[in-house]
Amino acid sequence: MPEQGIASVLAALPLAAVVVGEDARILGANTRASDLLGRAIVGRHFMTALRQPEVTDAIEATLADHQPRTATYLSSDAGRDNSYAMSLGFIDMASTRGVLLCFEDTSEKEQASQMRRDFVANVSHELRTPLTALMGFIETLQGPARRDDSAIDRFLGIMQSEAARMERLVRDLLSLSRVESEERVRVKDPVDLGRIIGSVLHTLRPLAKERDCEIAFEPPEGVLVPGNSDQLQQVFTNLIENAIKYGGRGNKITITLDAAPPETSLRVPAVIAQVRDQGPGIDPLHIPRLTERFYRVDTHRSREMGGTGLGLAIVKHIVNRHRGRLRIQSVPGQGSEFSVVLPRWIAPE
Repeated sequence: MPEQGIASVLAALPLAAVVVGEDARILGANTRASDLLGRAIVGRHFMTALRQPEVTDAIEATLADHQPRTATYLSSDAGRDNSYAMSLGFIDMASTRGVLLCFEDTSEKEQASQMRRDFVANVSHELRTPLTALMGFIETLQGPARRDDSAIDRFLGIMQSEAARMERLVRDLLSLSRVESEERVRVKDPVDLGRIIGSVLHTLRPLAKERDCEIAFEPPEGVLVPGNSDQLQQVFTNLIENAIKYGGRGNKITITLDAAPPETSLRVPAVIAQVRDQGPGIDPLHIPRLTERFYRVDTHRSREMGGTGLGLAIVKHIVNRHRGRLRIQSVPGQGSEFSVVLPRWIAPE
């Protein structure tokens, strides 16, 4: 096959592709391969363009025995590691004999697999701690403390607390799974956001009273958004409960709900709900990661407060499902502000 014929075939392939001739030099590469490996690779020995031992060994073996093979090619682009699944096959067409290399970008699959592995590891760790405590107390109650009434009462209280912690984790995991599965399903029915926040406050008043927190909220009438009332209730339950728990005793929490002009990020008339506290605030270093699963600013304090590390991840996914935005601002020593921006409901004409 003439050089021009190689170029036309390679250009038609949907993947990055290279042909290595029997003389071990690169005969052709399409644009995708040039972007990946470099613009001036045609005519070079394949070992100078593809320096990874697994790849060069596979090419040499296929040149020798003409058998198809696979390999993995690794690259780095702007600090990001990328992975490519390579397919190697011997070609014998007209005047061209050599190895055809095709590169399939598997970086996103690898990242998704790593995320799943990390998620499983985090869940296992979060469950192992209370399970270990439960097993230890059960063993003690079956042995040395079998007839110690005071120890039994104390241990049962701790066991109940650890079991409740596991139950919260399982509940949040199920919630996260559900909202992730529904994230692409649009919500259209109008719901009154003021009423939803009022209902959440009614539920959380006892917790606020226990922690001597003052909550200020003047619900406006008729602030409607297209949404799922149960999920939006979960959003504001998580945000307001966090403000109560982490804002400190005697904290004042201010909640506002305003209609806003069209947001540049949403490009439609919007509603902004803000939850502000006067607590210790959050170091800006942590803010970009707050919505990651199991990310905690203070792991010990979070667990002490009954947190699972999934609350803000759930909030983010629900807000995304509602085509909204979650914004977080905080200054250490001056409190935090969580803003939920949602599209306003507009009655069909």
